[in-house]
Amino acid sequence: MNVTLRSSTALALVCGLAAGPALAGMEEARQFLDTEIDGMSTLTREEQEAEMQWFVDAAEPFRGMDINVVSETITTHEYESQVLAPAFAAITGINVTHDLIGEGDVVEKLQTQMQSGQNVYDAYVNDSDLIGTHWRYGQVRNLTDWMANEGADVTSPTLDLEDFIGTQFTTGPDGNLYQLPDQQFANLYWFRYDWFNDPEIKAAFQEEYGYELGVPVNWAAYEDIAEFFTGREIDGVEVYGNMDYGKKDPSLGWRYTDAWMSMAGMGDKGSPNGLPVDEWGIRVNEQSQPVGACVDRGGATNSPAAVYAVDKAIQWLQKYSPPSAAGMTFSEAGPVPGQGNIAQQMFMYTTFVAPLVDSPAVMNEDGTPKWRLAPSPHGVYWEEGMKVGYQDVGSWTLMNSTPVDRAKAAWLYAQFVTSKTVDVKKSDVGLTFVRESTIDSDHFTERAGRLGGLIEFYRSPARTAWSPTGTNVPDYPKLAQLWWQNIGDAMSGAKTPQEALDKLCADMESVMERLERAGVQGEFGPALNEQRDPSYWLEEQPGAPKPKLENEDEEPETIAYDELVKSWQQ
Repeated sequence: MNVTLRSSTALALVCGLAAGPALAGMEEARQFLDTEIDGMSTLTREEQEAEMQWFVDAAEPFRGMDINVVSETITTHEYESQVLAPAFAAITGINVTHDLIGEGDVVEKLQTQMQSGQNVYDAYVNDSDLIGTHWRYGQVRNLTDWMANEGADVTSPTLDLEDFIGTQFTTGPDGNLYQLPDQQFANLYWFRYDWFNDPEIKAAFQEEYGYELGVPVNWAAYEDIAEFFTGREIDGVEVYGNMDYGKKDPSLGWRYTDAWMSMAGMGDKGSPNGLPVDEWGIRVNEQSQPVGACVDRGGATNSPAAVYAVDKAIQWLQKYSPPSAAGMTFSEAGPVPGQGNIAQQMFMYTTFVAPLVDSPAVMNEDGTPKWRLAPSPHGVYWEEGMKVGYQDVGSWTLMNSTPVDRAKAAWLYAQFVTSKTVDVKKSDVGLTFVRESTIDSDHFTERAGRLGGLIEFYRSPARTAWSPTGTNVPDYPKLAQLWWQNIGDAMSGAKTPQEALDKLCADMESVMERLERAGVQGEFGPALNEQRDPSYWLEEQPGAPKPKLENEDEEPETIAYDELVKSWQQ
């Protein structure tokens, strides 16, 4: 993705400030505020300077230090690496190398540091999906304790944790904060608002399917709409009714663990994640110990609802998506709707909204979008009260194996790039919101009409219903890799969805069994149930795993977009 920076002159001024530690201070901070922030902040200029003065003073003991941090490659982190890291170095004298690598590589580096005890990076931006791992293993700094004790001298008085919208997802069951949100984005339904409201297209859909073309509420309607648009020519372009990706790659796993299975209706009711069975199909007991993933132990990873979820995704990828989609990864597929030939996408990671607004094929001349964002539809096994979608919360994480002085310097950088001085500008570039004050700012009130419903979503109570992976997952790095490997076999046709999911849940339980034997996660580690006949769980026990429905077809249902936006406020 391309990051939208300010002028090259402004960037040169920022980067040029990092001439050496001796120059660090408020003169450089003021120049940064003039050339880069330029008033785009929820703080007054006086408040901005006061916040920068605190960073200058707090960084004094670490001046001249070189630190290394890492994150995945998205627009927000490109901005941090290319603009904010040099600015931080200029202001504080702490030189930051902010590496950008694939998300799977971030997890691998984190896992290496956990296993070796060697300091690979001084801080990581890794998904809050690892909260169950961090809480159980005790290998990351408990930020609640850190801020009150060892890190108190480098914790900003203007950090304002209550202003962050995602800390509930980075807090363990013990009530302690383990990660600080840096960027946050949801999976939402994306569609061509202009086409859905074209009178001729609406009439053609009504005639063919017998109901109104609108935002699909359920998968049955999504499938009809996908079929209707695929192969249709609009404005001289051949259109596809679905966009997805299917390459056997780590990102294929996220495609399914990022709430696809719960949207289908695989798990249990509960907020922010299904309980006792979550969106990975993992069941936990009352002590939060994972007890199984396969149906014969009370899990749902290979349940009828899970098979339905995978089967539908494969069908739609093959029938309604561009032929190249099956060979794409997450990062390759994300920008495709911006090319102008996709009618709808079941869920779009909203990190891709930033490049979309720079795509002329899907934007009007006045800067408003031809598309809109809405809640994703749900599958036939879904029930009211179940998880409705996924929200990614990339968060700063400090490992216990990082030396204290390096952890302190990295913590200063983490707070700088999430500070109120910086956050509105960073959010303007990346559109990945973490602060309430930024979402409610005048700047985004003015920009809302050009972002297709993104601001309305984040200003509504509905945003809290979209959540990351929860604490049922005991070891994210070990278990996540099993998903893409096994789902990949289903995507390629090497196995049926049922066969692939049977293998997946068995592999997950093998990992949990090893963790149980090793006892490395203490009283909250896995304690697998005895295997039973699947009918015990499917027929005799409430909730997930659910028995196969006699008829997995349902009555299609759509809703007008404007009505749907109103429902977000409820």
